[in-house]
Amino acid sequence: MTQIAFHVNVPDKLAYSCRLLRKAYLSGARVMVTAEPDVLLELDHWLWRFSATEFLPHCRAGAPEATLAASPIVLAKSLTVCPHHEVLLNLGQRIPAGFEAFERLIEVVQEAHDEVLAGRDRWRHYVAKGYTPIKHERVQPGVPA
Repeated sequence: MTQIAFHVNVPDKLAYSCRLLRKAYLSGARVMVTAEPDVLLELDHWLWRFSATEFLPHCRAGAPEATLAASPIVLAKSLTVCPHHEVLLNLGQRIPAGFEAFERLIEVVQEAHDEVLAGRDRWRHYVAKGYTPIKHERVQPGVPA
């Protein structure tokens, strides 16, 4: 059964996702990232300029098959083309169709009101399907817990 983790109260979803992707890449994990096309485009730009001293190798789902197979990070608006099923990072507002094929699913929920509501809906869906999501709450510095 897919392990599901929610990272909540994230102030900047793309910056946070870049850090998650760097951590996954350095650990040797292979990650599919799914979201709406505009979010994926912005993430693609972020990954190119995230760090001046390191590169996070990635490609888009439309890349040639050999590139997809070699890329540890693949950006896809849907999961119809998946060269691997290790980790799925969902940056979208909806439940990704086919998430069950992955070992792990990570949901990132920004602190904006609409994001929180959509995240709660996804949480309830997973629980209703028998999953037990784990919550990683980002604590704001200087704010009592």
